[in-house]
Amino acid sequence: MPLASEDVLRPERPPRNVPEYLNRGERAATLAVRMVGTPYRWGGESPGGFDCSGLVRWAYGRVGVDVPHNSHALYGVGREVAREQMRTGDVLFFSGLGHVGMYLGGGRMVHAPYSGKHVEVVNLRASHYGGRLVGARRVASD
Repeated sequence: MPLASEDVLRPERPPRNVPEYLNRGERAATLAVRMVGTPYRWGGESPGGFDCSGLVRWAYGRVGVDVPHNSHALYGVGREVAREQMRTGDVLFFSGLGHVGMYLGGGRMVHAPYSGKHVEVVNLRASHYGGRLVGARRVASD
C-alpha cells in the first residue's frame, strides 16, 4: 500500500503504521516490502515505479537516511557486514554491483528486479541471486 503523499514530502517524519520500536533498517525494510507489486521503472524512486537502488533510496529516505540512487555509490555507504551477520535492512550487492536488494532476514530479500517485473520478495538460496551475492552493507546504525 503506497504511503500518503504528505509522507513522501517529509522523509524526516516517522512512516505511518511502522512500529517505532523497530530500528531504521527494519523500518526501511518494512516500507520496501509494502511496495511489493510496484512496477519496475528504470530510474524510478517513488511508489509509481522503482529500480533497484531507487527502492533502497526511497525506503531509507522515508526513515531519514539519505543514500545515493546508484548501486556503485551505495557500495561505499555504511559499513561492510559479513554474510552470517546480515540483519533486516542491510543492503545486498550482487556481482558487478549492478543490482541491489534489502535483506529481510531468513535468507530473503526485497528488490526491484528488472524491466517488465515488479518489486518482489525472493529467497536467496532458492534463486540465482544467492550465488551472485558479493557483499552487504549496513547503512543505518540504529
